[in-house]
Amino acid sequence: MIWVNILPHIPKCSRYTLGARIENKFLDLLETSYVTYYIGKDKKLEKISECILLLDTLKFLISVAWEGKVISNKHFEGISTKLNETGKMFGGWKKSLEIEQIKTAKSELAERISFEMRQQTDCRDSTDCQN
Repeated sequence: MIWVNILPHIPKCSRYTLGARIENKFLDLLETSYVTYYIGKDKKLEKISECILLLDTLKFLISVAWEGKVISNKHFEGISTKLNETGKMFGGWKKSLEIEQIKTAKSELAERISFEMRQQTDCRDSTDCQN
């Protein structure tokens, strides 16, 4: 992890406050993304959104550290690039699940319409279905 290499360069006054907070967010993101990978499809989209929120919070905290001169420009640039790449991956993952969810919904709707049409056709052909 890139943060582990940056942490020793952070002044002690910030290392155990902001630095620790950032480290914990990284670990939360790692844990949540692991759970997301293995969780059932019905909960994946929700968990990916949680990952994206954690990532955005992490970006914010990194920006605060940079603006407060807790981390160098070089460290900020390196970590920002990695976080942006990660964000694109999460966004792509989320989009693919949303597309899959839409396809499933369309398929279920088409199946339901087909079933109802068959029932109406059967009802017309039968004398049992008089209202």
